[in-house]
Amino acid sequence: MTKELPVVFDTLTVIGVGLIGSSVLRRARLGYGLARRLLAVDSNPDVCQRVHELQIADEVMTDAISAAQQSDCVMVCVPVGRIGSVAEKILPVMRTGSILTDVGSTKVSVIEAIRPVLERIVTPNIAYVPAHPMAGTEFSGPDAGLAMLFENRWCLLTPLEHTSFEAIEMIRVFWQRCGAHVRHMTPEHHDRVCAIVSHLPHLLAFTICGTADDLAEETRSEVLDFAASGFRDFTRIAASDPIMWRDIFLANKKALLEMFDRFMDSAETMAKAIEEENTAYIVDRIQRGREIRKRLIENQQA
Repeated sequence: MTKELPVVFDTLTVIGVGLIGSSVLRRARLGYGLARRLLAVDSNPDVCQRVHELQIADEVMTDAISAAQQSDCVMVCVPVGRIGSVAEKILPVMRTGSILTDVGSTKVSVIEAIRPVLERIVTPNIAYVPAHPMAGTEFSGPDAGLAMLFENRWCLLTPLEHTSFEAIEMIRVFWQRCGAHVRHMTPEHHDRVCAIVSHLPHLLAFTICGTADDLAEETRSEVLDFAASGFRDFTRIAASDPIMWRDIFLANKKALLEMFDRFMDSAETMAKAIEEENTAYIVDRIQRGREIRKRLIENQQA
């Protein structure tokens, strides 16, 4: 338990109690001054029952509108393909002066879905602060949450042009109290960065595991029996939630396909170097990989 801090929000609603949503709720339960009152919303009654059993929220419900009406901040933690429809439902009933935020892994598509809704609502002074905590595991659901999930990770904020400084500052403080480092960037830059550091690695992991599974039965069995650490690392990533990643790939397809084309060019060059026994090029690529790993460890991001 940490010492008492003035709370950022009186009432916080988390919509979607998966890995990120349940981690936020668990963190808030530890006394970091995130919120005085916690409301958890999920469309799945079984998830709501489990959240109630875990006692990580003061109230648990399936009704997002009722929760939004009571809240100073609503954090949407559903797959990116659903964020827009959730926002369209709750924004018209949110309190004057309240904040909407999300944790989506893509930002351009989510903002494009929410901006028209913001322009239509008549309730004054509702701020929207898009966010992306870059933390996670391959597990999902309310039991997967970790109060320390965001420690020393990055949370990227991509606020809209006219969002108030006060609203952005409250979301910044919120994520800092979750343990994250916070940085601002444009939505477009965010999506290109995430395409290379997150989305492309997942695409490759799913593809490599699919390739292994497509092998002849005998060879596939040996792949699973004798899998070395490199392949096991890919399977960890490939164990991620399929619906969530389907939505991410489609929502960020422009930036993802750009990075995939770059990767294919590099892979073809590496294959040619192997074929021609170009040892200098091969060693250079391996060494550059080692340097990236070293910097990740130094930055406590490994």
